Amino acid sequence: MKVTEHIAQASDTLISFEILPPLKGKTINTIYNHLDPLMEFKPSFINVTYHRSETMFKKKADGTFEKVETRKRPGTVAICAAIKNHYNVDTVPHLICGGFSRRDTEDALIDLNFLGINNVLALRGDAAKNEANFEPEPNGHAYAIDLLKQVVNLKNGIYLEEDIKDGGRADFCIGVAGYPEKHFEAPNLDTDLQYLKAKVDAGADYIMTQMFFDNKKFFQFVKNCRDMGIEVPIIPGLKPITNKKQLTTLPKVFHIDMPTELSSAIMKAKSDEEIEIIGTEWLIQQSKELKAFGAPVLHYYTLGKPKVIYNVVKEIR
Repeated sequence: MKVTEHIAQASDTLISFEILPPLKGKTINTIYNHLDPLMEFKPSFINVTYHRSETMFKKKADGTFEKVETRKRPGTVAICAAIKNHYNVDTVPHLICGGFSRRDTEDALIDLNFLGINNVLALRGDAAKNEANFEPEPNGHAYAIDLLKQVVNLKNGIYLEEDIKDGGRADFCIGVAGYPEKHFEAPNLDTDLQYLKAKVDAGADYIMTQMFFDNKKFFQFVKNCRDMGIEVPIIPGLKPITNKKQLTTLPKVFHIDMPTELSSAIMKAKSDEEIEIIGTEWLIQQSKELKAFGAPVLHYYTLGKPKVIYNVVKEIR
């Protein structure tokens, strides 16, 4: 079932989760052990992130270095299929521009269609670690909207090979990212919203937001979107705070603000255990407020902290 169909059929706010693929060398049981406790809450769908390969330099016996491309986490197609088969739950694979050509993307979309996975989240992705700015793969996409348009083309039976006529259509439900505090590369929030409106006009079916810790920013973001004529569902993305280090890493990596009340409480805490309690309580209150606001789905970035998410969702259900 599509994400938008879940939302249309719901009588209350839904729950969904997002996970990382396991590190290479781990088994699928790593994911099952992570998700098993959370399945009690009957999530409507589960997102699986995608990670581009990284460039490494491996020292050879003669003292020279060899450039090696390595992917530390496997792709999402097989993982989404395994989760869907194991739990009978819908999955949402992330598709990214970085590190992938148009051909790679089309092959992944065809595989997903054959597997009966009809949801995707189309993202540009981050710059490679050795790049100051994002650089697209040769014959790849530079922007998320271009990736989105390729998915829309496949929905219309349009393939990269021009000699394919009347090709099979893949009926994907396409999500895109939204930034309540604006994307860090956008010059201002209005411009960022215009980019988002262009993606919706190009065929995006719903918006999944970057994490945030101040609900007022989400409420204003939704209002701004509606004022601009963006009518698709907007799903808030939520993450718990579990240690003091996140006070600096999250704003640095994701370009978000921490509310003074939250940061002050964390600074006064004497241990990570105490911080986890503070973060859990904050996320519970966030969730309750968002549910009262009428958010269609509460989407939790579990990312190695299923116990915290379990405690939050148990409290609000």
